[in-house]
Amino acid sequence: ARQVRGLCGTYNWDQQDEFTTPAGDVETGVAAFANAYRAAGNCPALAPLPLQPCDAFAGRRELAEAACAVLRGPAFQ
Repeated sequence: ARQVRGLCGTYNWDQQDEFTTPAGDVETGVAAFANAYRAAGNCPALAPLPLQPCDAFAGRRELAEAACAVLRGPAFQ
């Protein structure tokens, strides 16, 4: 059977194991999962992400909504 694993998930339609690390562990958080694939010493560790990104980055809300409007627009329907 083909197995896919990495930052894009497992591609097996089971959302419970999407954050499987190279060591075979399943992380519960995005930051810990991403750090498991970090090249040793080449990239800074990812800090835990804010639980409410709109609150932490309030100045970016308008930009984010404009970007999402493109994805929800007729070009992607």
